[in-house]
Amino acid sequence: MTTRVGILGATGAVGQRFIQLLENHEGFELACVTASDESAGKSYGDAAKWRVDTPIPDDVADLIVRETSPEAIPDDVDLLFSSLPSGVAAEVEPGLCEAGYVVSSNSSNDRMAADVPLTIPEINPDHLGLIEVQRDERGWDGALIKNPNCSTITMVPTLAALDEFGLERVHVSTLQAVSGAGYSGVTSMEIIDNAVPHIGGEEEKMESESRKLLGSFDGAELSLHDADVAASCNRIPTLDGHLENVFAETTADPDPDEVRDAMAALPGGDLPSSPDPLIHVFGPEDPDRPQPRMDRMRGDGMQIVAGGVRTTAEGVKYNCLAHNTVRGAAGASVLNGELLAAEGWI
Repeated sequence: MTTRVGILGATGAVGQRFIQLLENHEGFELACVTASDESAGKSYGDAAKWRVDTPIPDDVADLIVRETSPEAIPDDVDLLFSSLPSGVAAEVEPGLCEAGYVVSSNSSNDRMAADVPLTIPEINPDHLGLIEVQRDERGWDGALIKNPNCSTITMVPTLAALDEFGLERVHVSTLQAVSGAGYSGVTSMEIIDNAVPHIGGEEEKMESESRKLLGSFDGAELSLHDADVAASCNRIPTLDGHLENVFAETTADPDPDEVRDAMAALPGGDLPSSPDPLIHVFGPEDPDRPQPRMDRMRGDGMQIVAGGVRTTAEGVKYNCLAHNTVRGAAGASVLNGELLAAEGWI
C-alpha cells in the first residue's frame, strides 16, 4: 500500500533532496509541499531555486506550495517529512502531531527530548517504542520522530560496531562540507582557501545525540550510553560529504582487523533505502580513503564509509564519511519514514 506524504520546508537544500529521494519511491507518494509564506501559492517550480543535480520531476514542479500549518495539509496525508529551520519546526511540529500527523523530522529541535525517538533504523529501531510514551504524555494522535545531526549520523554506526569492545570515550574532529550550512550558510569569500574551526551548536549535538542513539530503551524510559564524547567541528570547502577523524578508547584491545570486521558486519536492514552493508570499510591497502568526492555517493549516498583503522595506546583511530544531505539529512528522514511504515506506526 502506498503512503501519501508531504514535505515541510520543501524549497530549501534538504527539502530538495527529499523530493529527489521520493521520486519513484516504491512506498511513498508525494502529495503536498509546504514552504514559507512568501512561497505559498506559487507552483513549486516557480518557488524553488533548484540546486539538486537532477531535474525537478514534472509532477512536483506543478504542485502548489502550501502554508506550513495543519489547516493547509490534506487530511489524507499520512506522513510528513520536515526540513524546517529548527526555530520554525519547534513552533509548527507539535501542532501537526496534535492534529494527528506523524512527522519524520530532520530539524534539530526536540532531538534530546526524553519522549522523542532519535533513530537510525539500522542501529536503534527499538527506540520507536518511545512513541507510546510520547502519545501518553502529550495526548497526541500523531507522533514526532527525529533523525540525528548530519555529523552525528556519520560517526554513530561506527561507534555501534565498537561497542562490543567496551566503548568508553570518543574524540572526533570533523571536516564538514559547505552544503551542511544550507545555500546561504557560508559565503564564498569566507570558505574559499579557508577552513572555519567552529560550527555553532554542532559539537554539542554530536556529544549528546551520540549517547542517546547508543543508549538503551526498556519500554518506558531511555538511558543514555555512558561513553564520554568530545567533538571539534570544522567547515571546509568541499561541496558534499562530511569526513570525520575519530579516536575511540575501549576497555578491550582490538586489532585493526577486528575493528574492520566488526564495522563490516553491521547489517544494512531490509528497508527500501537501507544500504547493505551499512558500512563500507576500506582495508590497509587504501590508507587514504574515504574521500568526499570519491566516496560520498556509495550506496546511493546512504552508506557510511570508514577507513584508516589503526590502533592507539587507548584503543583505535579511524576516519569515516557520509553524504551529509542524503544519509545525514533527507535520506535519514525517509529511512525513518520507511521504518514507521514497516512497523505499523502510520
